[in-house]
Amino acid sequence: MKANFEDIQGFIFDLDGVITDTARLHTKAWRQVADQVGTPWSQRLQDSLKGISRMESLELILRAGGLAHTYSDEQKEKLATAKNTEYLRLVATLTPADILPGVQSLLDDLDAHGYKMAIASASSNAPIVLHHLGLTHYFPEVVDPRTLHHGKPDPEIFLRAAELIKVAPAHCVGVEDAAAGVAGIVAAGETAIGIGDATVLRAADINFADTSQMTLVNIRAAMRTPSVALS
Repeated sequence: MKANFEDIQGFIFDLDGVITDTARLHTKAWRQVADQVGTPWSQRLQDSLKGISRMESLELILRAGGLAHTYSDEQKEKLATAKNTEYLRLVATLTPADILPGVQSLLDDLDAHGYKMAIASASSNAPIVLHHLGLTHYFPEVVDPRTLHHGKPDPEIFLRAAELIKVAPAHCVGVEDAAAGVAGIVAAGETAIGIGDATVLRAADINFADTSQMTLVNIRAAMRTPSVALS
């Protein structure tokens, strides 16, 4: 455990799988691109796209179809833009009912206790998603991934989030559902909460099986008992 709970001043959240499930929307949009270029879809391919940037995802799809050198940079940009257009169409259907279980209560609790909060998502559409979920006011700071030089598992995005909320990394908790994201939090020197399979997210300081377990009371208890996994 990197910090005592009493020293924590800020919480940094990934978006997909932590605040809401936009993965299903990304999947629909990326499958449309995969069908267009002729790449067979698989669960393995779907899992590999989790938590990485749009262009990195497109490159994986092209490589999976043996198409790594088939498309020009201009054509790739058009494919990525088409994916984003479809994704935004799907995002517009989101409502507060799509917030994951327990998250609204946690955000209310953190806000009431004066913790600073930020979003550290690989998606440049995070502000739009937050708007449709009705959560914008909790997150005055959202890292713009277009300003970064490195993607997760590099710690850059989590360090930038800590900088934006003006809290030292050692006094921040980062929340992620992907191994790459947890690795980034750990590398940033922040306390890592992993949401999901504790064996996959074993680098996390604290593990919760799902978001419904992620309460302020449980986080406080877990930080006083290292290597905790709650299910």
